[in-house]
Amino acid sequence: MTTGRFGYLLRTSRPRFWLYLAGPVAVGVVYGARSTAALFTPTTLALFGYFLVPANVLLYGVNDVFDADVDAENPKKKRREVRYGGGRLVPGAVGLSAALAGVPLLVTPRLAWPWLAGFLLLGVAYSAPPLRLKTRPPLDSVSNGLYVLPGAAAYAAVAGSQPPLLGIAGGWLWSMAMHTFSAIPDIDPDRRAGIETTATRLGERRTYAYCMACWTLAAVAFALLDVRLGLLLGLYPVAVAAVAASDVDASRAYWWYPALNTAVGTLLTMGGLWRLLYG
Repeated sequence: MTTGRFGYLLRTSRPRFWLYLAGPVAVGVVYGARSTAALFTPTTLALFGYFLVPANVLLYGVNDVFDADVDAENPKKKRREVRYGGGRLVPGAVGLSAALAGVPLLVTPRLAWPWLAGFLLLGVAYSAPPLRLKTRPPLDSVSNGLYVLPGAAAYAAVAGSQPPLLGIAGGWLWSMAMHTFSAIPDIDPDRRAGIETTATRLGERRTYAYCMACWTLAAVAFALLDVRLGLLLGLYPVAVAAVAASDVDASRAYWWYPALNTAVGTLLTMGGLWRLLYG
């Protein structure tokens, strides 16, 4: 029984997407660090640990609880994800995950607190009433800049200064595109459930164009910081253009992106480590 409940919570947290929150922490740490000694500290480990699992339980647990009716029409929940079936397990895990946010707050300097608070507020407000931003286009897309906030907090905690605005802007635009692309497979289920999103409002073809525009602007923002970063992020508008021009269904392409994101995030992190080690 314990294994079943644990497995259910594990699937609720979307392990395939864990690095969407923890990955930005790693990137923020390596670009904020001034020496290798700053890479592995109680602060950086607390941030990475929190955003690897508890933050995902919080984010997706709130989403599943308040999307229970909508998810009844969503075919994704029959295969790769789980439907919330009621009970106290998920709300209890969400409450515990929210409480555990006190750990990174305790070990980080005040410079990082606005980023951490922003994540908690947007992470809940995205799915929970009264705001329920996910049903208020284009706020559903814009609010998903929350995925860059763990990285901003990590950078501020390690560097002792705020991250560059171009990096925040580029990461925010990237997150907007990634969120809206992930909503394409949900267009029909959301319309049947009466849910309005940026994707349902634009339709599939225009949503592809929207994602391409956001990812292109993200690449430009990063290029202004470093041309090599811009070239790396330039993979995204190329990839979405290829999907849009092909016969590949969006619901299938959606599951390729964790691999692409992991590869790009790894290269970003390795680039930061190279800069740190070799100047």
